[in-house]
Amino acid sequence: MPDTSPFANPSSELWSLLGWSPDVGQLRQFIDLQQLLQDWNSRVNLTRLVQGEDFWITQVLDSLWPLLPELMTPDTPRRCIDVGTGGGFPGLAIAIALPGAEVTLVDSVGRKTAAVAAMAKSLGFGDRVLVRTERVERTGQDPGCRGTFDLAMARAVGAAPVVAEYLVPLLRSSGEGLLYRGRWNDTDDMELQSALKLLKARSLRLQRMELPSDRGARTLIRIGPETATPRTYPRITGMPSKMPLGAQDDDNRS
Repeated sequence: MPDTSPFANPSSELWSLLGWSPDVGQLRQFIDLQQLLQDWNSRVNLTRLVQGEDFWITQVLDSLWPLLPELMTPDTPRRCIDVGTGGGFPGLAIAIALPGAEVTLVDSVGRKTAAVAAMAKSLGFGDRVLVRTERVERTGQDPGCRGTFDLAMARAVGAAPVVAEYLVPLLRSSGEGLLYRGRWNDTDDMELQSALKLLKARSLRLQRMELPSDRGARTLIRIGPETATPRTYPRITGMPSKMPLGAQDDDNRS
């Protein structure tokens, strides 16, 4: 049966919810991206979210809704990094929506980064999109990346304290980290605040959205550095997820 939902395609309802709409060229890129993702997904298991609402709500809308302030100034030069990009989201969607941005996509799985790099090339991004195959702990200690990004983001990567340790070292002094989360409660926030204290960072603001078609609640937490991130962070590969900073801080106080 054909999907008759207004969100199965890039409809006016979709862009109205977002509060922004692509120009003709950007819309063509989004449509091309869906086709590329479907093609590559048949060869490499990138994501199951490639058809209809799965793509337009859960990939495109969910990638872009937290960036409305940036969408209002799309040509502003920005350095962005998407940590744990997987099948290319939110990074590729952001590269389409923010033509002034340079976007770095990081993932440790080579077959995924090869597919994402090929999609970026097919979309005509050229040198504006860079794909790195490595663990983000290494990225965060690389002098060419550490402290250089205006926006650092991660979606569906790990617990908030873990993601904060990945993102904060990548930010320049005025940069912002974007933590894509689902539902959010006081316990979640307490754990994040413990981690941010150690990272010499702070919460800036919290945004919420209920995705259409019962796709669930979304929360976006923006964080930023207060001073330079201690050189200790991010810790060695695997340590942030094995011993999240909030839990570590609790152990030290007990």
